[in-house]
Amino acid sequence: MPHKQAEHIDLAKNRASLTRFAWLSIAAAVVTITLKSGAYLLTDSVGLLSDALESLVNLAGAVMALLMLSIAARPPDESHGYGHSKAEYFASATEGILILGAAIGIISAAINRLLQPSEIGQLGLGLGVSVTASAINLSVARVLLREGQARRSITLEADAHHLMTDVWTSAGVIGGVGIAGLTGWHILDPIVAIVVALNIIWTGIRLVSRSVAGLMDAALPTQEQGLIADVLEKYRQQGVNFHALRTRQAAARRFVSVHMLVPGDWTVHDAHHVAEDFESDIREALGSVVTVFTHIEPVEDELSMEDVSLDR
Repeated sequence: MPHKQAEHIDLAKNRASLTRFAWLSIAAAVVTITLKSGAYLLTDSVGLLSDALESLVNLAGAVMALLMLSIAARPPDESHGYGHSKAEYFASATEGILILGAAIGIISAAINRLLQPSEIGQLGLGLGVSVTASAINLSVARVLLREGQARRSITLEADAHHLMTDVWTSAGVIGGVGIAGLTGWHILDPIVAIVVALNIIWTGIRLVSRSVAGLMDAALPTQEQGLIADVLEKYRQQGVNFHALRTRQAAARRFVSVHMLVPGDWTVHDAHHVAEDFESDIREALGSVVTVFTHIEPVEDELSMEDVSLDR
């Protein structure tokens, strides 16, 4: 039994309200690009150049997040009866791909600097500017991550993880460039950039993998499967059995479908009300917007036990 259409509308409003966080991310990206580019021009450090390049990717990712959150906020229509929430996966996948592209650019610049070493200039001022940019990214990332987890937005979570990657990148770059400038070991500058790029690649791969899993209708996480199992056990104690349980996730929305096997002497009225209670308990257990489908069958019917395949 599908959940009420009103929840589709509530979810759309929820996604629409998230666009302000995408605008916050865009503003932060513009400011940090300006600061980090200035730091690179002051020092001519390839490490700081890699940091500035990643901020360009942050801006592209934030713009993509804004577009996809706007699409996800659209209410269901005739062509998209379950809404548009899966659009968020395209944003997180794009961010992952952009991160991988930035890493390749960083490695390329670092290799060129390894082949043609150069001294770092105006170290103190350049690093000071970079630290300021990193502080901005850290603050925005914490806001995005908190809201993304609280409101189950993979787009905001991806953007937050992207910014946190930038923060760790900057920390490594600042440390490496600082040591290189103070000791005269200029080879540390491109080496730090390469190490940073490898870390960025790992983050990008994880983002793309998570997005692909969502687009491929992967089952809900193990923890949420356990919550569903607890609800099933509660109703088994009332004489109800279950099979053909299937779950999937589309960004903030969860989908659960299951066959309920009830005693054959129950009336349709009784079975319907138990199914309604069951669906309500599932939604309460998962604590998010959930669409629950139940298919009622008589437990005594042999055909019921055979009715478990997806394409029956």
